[in-house]
Amino acid sequence: MKLFYQIVCGPLCTPSPISTVEWYLVFTSLAVILSQLPNLNSIAGLSLIGGATAIMYCTMSWVLSVSQQRPAAVSYEQVRSTSFGSSLFSTLNALGIIAFAFRGHNLSLEIQMPPGGILTALYIFHGHDISRGLLAATFLLVVFNCLSSFQIYSMPVFDSFEAFYTGRTNRPCSVWVRSGFRIFYGFISLFIGIALPFLSSLAGLLGGLTLPVTFAYPCFMWICIKKPERFSYSWYVNWGLALLGTAFSLASSVGGVWSIINTGMKLKFFKPN
Repeated sequence: MKLFYQIVCGPLCTPSPISTVEWYLVFTSLAVILSQLPNLNSIAGLSLIGGATAIMYCTMSWVLSVSQQRPAAVSYEQVRSTSFGSSLFSTLNALGIIAFAFRGHNLSLEIQMPPGGILTALYIFHGHDISRGLLAATFLLVVFNCLSSFQIYSMPVFDSFEAFYTGRTNRPCSVWVRSGFRIFYGFISLFIGIALPFLSSLAGLLGGLTLPVTFAYPCFMWICIKKPERFSYSWYVNWGLALLGTAFSLASSVGGVWSIINTGMKLKFFKPN
């Protein structure tokens, strides 16, 4: 949103009329307004918008980038590690980051490039040779995608809040209570984003720790619920995939820990970029 404003406003305006924290607040306010939709069925349209905008802005990002000449300060040479161990652990940490990205918003492009991601790189390296309209459209599509994703991944949390309330009070959730839960969750997310801006440094570790939810737990659940015959094809496949997912999780977690130890992590609170 901040980059979109800078592109649209151009050289006529100040770099940004509000601070980064205030941009966070603007986004959260928009997300909270959209979160008033009652259930998953009601956000089917938002889900479609989210998927379409993700495809569109990812495509625009790489097409606009490769259509231009390589900037003088950019090299495509392979980054060489100091040792095999360093290369191995860096690779495992990268796999953890990819896993974390795919669990949250399905963007592998966004984890590459310089600090700030590929969108910031597009603005820094090609802001002078790509039309402002195309750049602004790319960033606006990202905003639409993030607003849609917030609803999709938050709805299970909203359902949990409402189920807990209904179970404790033995009465249905009123419109005001539902709105209160969603406003509360939205601004708790805002607080975490502002208070702990260093969480991206833990992406590899978090990705490794959460991998079993996708790769291992479903297989274990299948075995426990369906109880396939021991040593049958289904038994072997599910146990094999579950153990493979667990091993992948452990390896990525080790890579994440190594990355934190090797590169360090600058802890800062209430100071988002």
